[in-house]
Amino acid sequence: MTYIFTFQATVLRSALLAAALVLLAAGQAPAQASAPRHGIQGDWLYLTVTRGDSRSSDTRGTLLMCDPPQGHAHAAEACAQLGAADGDIDAVPARSVFCPMIYAPVSAHARGEWKGRQVDYRKTFSNACVLAARTGEVFALDS
Repeated sequence: MTYIFTFQATVLRSALLAAALVLLAAGQAPAQASAPRHGIQGDWLYLTVTRGDSRSSDTRGTLLMCDPPQGHAHAAEACAQLGAADGDIDAVPARSVFCPMIYAPVSAHARGEWKGRQVDYRKTFSNACVLAARTGEVFALDS
């Protein structure tokens, strides 16, 4: 009886070790550099704008693709501004405008890929005018 139990334990350990080695080898396989993420080729960002505080449900979003520019009301302008800033939303030149000093918070979020780099941008602005002045056409989701 002890012989059968020992044999079964040995077989089970061998099977678990083989499965672990297969999983380890699969994890070591190099990723294909040419395969686009999420099936999208080129530079892209999923953009959302939420008006109000964090409990607000007034969120709008769109997928901005830049090869060719599409999916956004101002795609060509947004892609051109992002291209000039090398995909860094904080580096988009701020416009010189006078915005009202009214607190109506607007949160902007962008995630995606630009020139092979992951982008994850989050910022809350005091109002929509400040958002537009600081980010150009990138978050201009309304047509």
